[in-house]
Amino acid sequence: MDSDRQGQGTDGSAAKPGGKAATRSQASRIRILDAALTVIRTRGYSATRVEDICEAAGLTKGAFFHHFRSKEELAVAAADHWATTTDGFFARAPYHALEDPLDRLLGYIDFRREILAGEVPEFTCLVGTMVQEVYETVPAIREACDRSITGHAAELEKDIEAARQLHAPEATWSSESLALHTQAVIQGSFILAKARMGAEVAAQSIGHLRTYVEMLFGRRNP
Repeated sequence: MDSDRQGQGTDGSAAKPGGKAATRSQASRIRILDAALTVIRTRGYSATRVEDICEAAGLTKGAFFHHFRSKEELAVAAADHWATTTDGFFARAPYHALEDPLDRLLGYIDFRREILAGEVPEFTCLVGTMVQEVYETVPAIREACDRSITGHAAELEKDIEAARQLHAPEATWSSESLALHTQAVIQGSFILAKARMGAEVAAQSIGHLRTYVEMLFGRRNP
């Protein structure tokens, strides 16, 4: 929400901090952001209109512009919202309970394959979708997408580094580079899924990623 509008509810009424109007205002903002995640993944950033997001959120354009000055500002906030939402989702994933960091890394890859469920927009990535469209034309969105992707990779990097020290201490590659490579493969698999309108090709790509990681750590012969 814009800092100069924090004193108003979505209906323009005064909102006391922690009051009902403030709660309603925050709830409407989250509805807009959640709607943006769905609509942009379905239509793409360029084809998405403010009206489409308002319709999906069940809110008026007035409510939209209470929170966001433009579609671009919404997209930046949506990228950050996506990062927060997905960070929580992955933090609760079962692979974290595994003792060996390499098992956690492989468990992460398996989990990425397991969640390729539903229609293509349901399992593909918001920030991957947006950055492909605007990487040169809208720097603010590009930077927000980069924060999301590299932030996710940085969390994965912790297990990769622990696995490298335990299983491949002589390795010359960096944990950061492997963490980013996993994201490159996963984002690429989403592009293929969109091209073929289905998850099977993405699942195959992520399966090859698992095999590569196993070979990298000596668990499988070339």
